[in-house]
Amino acid sequence: MVFEVIDTMSGPVYSIDGKTVSEEEYAKQEILYNATLPEAELVQYQPTEQEAMDAVETLIQFIGADMKDPNCVDTPKRVMKAWRDVWGSGYTQNSKDFLTVFPNEGYDEMIVVKNIPINSTCSHHLAPIHGFAHIAIIPGKDLIGLSKYARIADMFARRLQLQERLTTQIADEIEDLLAPIGVAVYIEAAHMCMSTRGVKIHDSVTVTTALKGAFRNNPDTRAEFMSICRS
Repeated sequence: MVFEVIDTMSGPVYSIDGKTVSEEEYAKQEILYNATLPEAELVQYQPTEQEAMDAVETLIQFIGADMKDPNCVDTPKRVMKAWRDVWGSGYTQNSKDFLTVFPNEGYDEMIVVKNIPINSTCSHHLAPIHGFAHIAIIPGKDLIGLSKYARIADMFARRLQLQERLTTQIADEIEDLLAPIGVAVYIEAAHMCMSTRGVKIHDSVTVTTALKGAFRNNPDTRAEFMSICRS
């Protein structure tokens, strides 16, 4: 079965195998079809830009703001584009598209890239997460440019995140790409969901680490990395 959503001037048109159907019938048949497929083949519904803008408008109205306010008229479009192009752009990125791996010419000591800005969004409340990361490797046969460690961190940060998951994803990606002797990631960040809601704890930061290879197995290597992070 072929499921299509076609944007028209009068709104989206829903089609199954070339036949126009109602939005309700489209959703029903998609659920039934998905239920017959292996997980890897599930049809993923991709909302249109207009649907995303409509959702933003609904939220603005829900909190009591006036969509007739000149400052709000174009907000749905601005928010949609910001999520598409910036805050959520990590979902459409793949590190293999911007990385070049080159041979290591015998360097066998620690490489540390410090103070990489981390600007992400909490999965639970869509609240900002701001902080920085330190990334270290003890290289094996391959290396990447120093700036690419920041690109990898930024790629995963531009997704809805938990700090623990973000830390692990960065380390796993580097390990998979380079097969280093060791890789370590240290993230320190402030969560707006803690400082502006709930317990409203200000000036608090969360620290997470992911240690692999020599950084996990060798206490001296781990201590050296942590000392560099805190210096």
